[in-house]
Amino acid sequence: MDRKSDEPMNQKKTKTEKARERALLWRFLRGSKGWFLLSMVSAAVTALADMVSPQIVRAAVDNALGGKTANLPAFAMRLAERAGGWAYLGEHIWIMALAILAVAAVKVAAQYTFRVSNTRGAETLTKTMRDALFRHIERLPYAWHSQHRTGDIIQRCTSDIETLKSFVSEQMTSIFRIVVLLALSLTFMLGMNWKLTIIAMLPVPYIILRSVHFHGKIGKAFLDCDENEGKLSDIAQENLTGVRVARSFGQERRERERFEAQNEYYTGLWMKLARPLAQFWSLSDVLSGVQIMLIVVFGSVFCLRGEMTAGEYIAFLSYGAIMTWPVRMLGRMIAEMSKAGVSMDRIAYIMEAEEERETGRSLKPEMDQDIVFENVSFRYTAEGREVLKNVSFTVPAGTTLGILGGTGSGKSTLMLLLDKLYELPEGCGRITIGGVDLKDIETAHLRRNIGMVLQEPYLFSRTIRENIAITDETMSLDAVREAAKAACLDETVMDFAKGYDTFVGERGVTLSGGQKQRAAIARALTQHTPILIFDDSLSAVDTETDAKIRAELERRFGSATILLISHRITTLSKADQILVLDRGEIIERGDHATLSKAGGIYQKICDIQSSSVGEVGA
Repeated sequence: MDRKSDEPMNQKKTKTEKARERALLWRFLRGSKGWFLLSMVSAAVTALADMVSPQIVRAAVDNALGGKTANLPAFAMRLAERAGGWAYLGEHIWIMALAILAVAAVKVAAQYTFRVSNTRGAETLTKTMRDALFRHIERLPYAWHSQHRTGDIIQRCTSDIETLKSFVSEQMTSIFRIVVLLALSLTFMLGMNWKLTIIAMLPVPYIILRSVHFHGKIGKAFLDCDENEGKLSDIAQENLTGVRVARSFGQERRERERFEAQNEYYTGLWMKLARPLAQFWSLSDVLSGVQIMLIVVFGSVFCLRGEMTAGEYIAFLSYGAIMTWPVRMLGRMIAEMSKAGVSMDRIAYIMEAEEERETGRSLKPEMDQDIVFENVSFRYTAEGREVLKNVSFTVPAGTTLGILGGTGSGKSTLMLLLDKLYELPEGCGRITIGGVDLKDIETAHLRRNIGMVLQEPYLFSRTIRENIAITDETMSLDAVREAAKAACLDETVMDFAKGYDTFVGERGVTLSGGQKQRAAIARALTQHTPILIFDDSLSAVDTETDAKIRAELERRFGSATILLISHRITTLSKADQILVLDRGEIIERGDHATLSKAGGIYQKICDIQSSSVGEVGA
């Protein structure tokens, strides 16, 4: 998915864009917010347990064993009195050990709850994001899909979702836990010795400032890595789908070299990014060590001066060790935050794409009516060439229209416009069915009543029966076979070992071109639509089969309106009306008998094909 120069990730995001992304993330969190809240509460309990244990050790060393009266919270002093006093606890130190074990048990329970709730929240979030993305992508216009690479879309729906899930479930909860740890650590440490607390916190401001700078520095690098991973996925997906073509033309080596070149470039981007990441994480480790060293050195000095007790010194060392985890994790969280920001933006790019919407009155008229194109002009992009130029024609209900033209003449564009796969802009003419403007016909109703077979039919990785009956899973085998017989496919399928239960593979790779086209024709015939479009969909079948299919269509769908695009004169010869297109304009129109003697392009093609085939007609 190639980003344009004006897309948000290539510049600083505005407040509006950030607000939209936060709202989108909040929408994704529906169903998982409760689990994440429980995980955060559990993280807070774990952090509190981490803070309490050093205080118990401190009380055991100073009060119970040392006979000193350390400055402990009032509730701790009351608990000691109820347990028999400090002297009694000193003689029965195992009671203090049991207290530490009790705190440890609470911590274990809290950690277990954290893991379970966090995992439930993370997986629920992932499912919600995937479902939302898939639903949205399915509703995006055909034009949007034609402009974006499949591999990159897949990468956004997989890798980017995993990155975002990882950030929310791991880094976000870690940030909360770090805040709780820092707040509690500072509270306990300040209560023991404010001087050593300030000394211990000296590296923290520098780490925060460097982290903010680091976050801004690596965001673009992560975007490059993400986009090139999408390109790599696209090459892999393309080659796996087109493996038969690559092997047929002996292009395995070329495609392998193409993949390896992209893979090397992608790997190089990560190698380039690894240097600043390694520098940042190494510095975080060094600063963590410096923090511990400051506590050890200055704490020892304070103990020798009598400004600290042994228990306080031990507690400080414990808190220092606990605080090294947030300091060391800060670098990783900043890196993950940058990655998550990139992934969130890439996901938002899809989610903010405008869905296909009704532009008119959403009417549901009868579809077995005349089809009229009035002065239709069209271009795919504002800057692109005009594909259709002031095209006008009428297809009376129940008749067959044949369309002939060279590559790029606009034949398929007519069909895409009729099926509303592309919207006809204002001022570019109009298309009506039974006098009702196409814009005012409900899109779902329109497409339910138009059966379309493309030149390159798409078959899903399912059985032949499932592909033919794709619009109705409850369709009987007899109905499937009836449609297949009309498409001259039944006899071929029955020769397969598994018959209609034959698995066709991705895109129907196990079938020939003609078999795929006939399967697609059978699929269209099962719908019994009043309008049928065949976009050069008989090009891969032989002339005899072509004639049989046309005869069957005439028998079964004599009352249907049929639009037939083809380069084969024999296919078009029985049409009630034939249009000849050239560079988006109608240059000839009439029936076969008229056009074959008109001295134009149609007659030339007719003569060429007649000389090679021997005769024109079914």
